Amino acid sequence: MILLVPIGPVPIYVISWLEDKLNDFENLEAKVGKAVPLPRTGYDKERQQFEAEAVSQTLQAIQCPEAERIVGLLDQDCYSPGLNFIFGQADINGREAFVVLPRLRQNFYGLEEDKNLFKQRILKEIVHELGHTWGLPHCDQPGCVMLFSDSLRDTDDKSAEFCPRCREKLPH
Repeated sequence: MILLVPIGPVPIYVISWLEDKLNDFENLEAKVGKAVPLPRTGYDKERQQFEAEAVSQTLQAIQCPEAERIVGLLDQDCYSPGLNFIFGQADINGREAFVVLPRLRQNFYGLEEDKNLFKQRILKEIVHELGHTWGLPHCDQPGCVMLFSDSLRDTDDKSAEFCPRCREKLPH
């Protein structure tokens, strides 16, 4: 079971859509868990971003033995050391992953909001991060969801599907 966990306030339409979409995807069972507060540590006031490790620690503290994976959704900008920002993060073969929402929105870049595009971007990033938790590294195949996203264009250009090579590596 995949447990979706809002970290701080997250739009309800995003959570409910993702629960439905993930339940239809790859025969996954997805459930929405109780929201957890934003991390008390890890906020960089100068950068106005949360450090990824603080978010990961928040998810690691969640007690839910029936959850095979825990996917956090954070509607605050985030970074990881050495990177200006991240769309999400997960450890290879880890249990926890998270996706960061602000930079997946059109209006972050001064463009007109598009909720459908926003939801598709979130789905792609969740599937990508889940791929890491299932042991998949980044892939170089165009269109594969495991392709590294260095920009929003990269996210838009890939699908929410694993390429045949990555699909073969997934645990069955």
